[in-house]
Amino acid sequence: MTITVTRGSLTDEEIAALTVALLSRCSAAGTAAPAEAVVERQRAWHRTDYAPPSSWQTAA
Repeated sequence: MTITVTRGSLTDEEIAALTVALLSRCSAAGTAAPAEAVVERQRAWHRTDYAPPSSWQTAA
């Protein structure tokens, strides 16, 4: 999908059409659900132990 704007700004109708096109493309690609790698990365981050900030972190 290529979008070219030659006038400088989009009209409301063009923005609406672009929004519909992008939403339909995303839902057709199945991107409504997060990728499994992203979900696992978030779970791993939540499993890590909390460490209080070091002196160089609190100085900032």
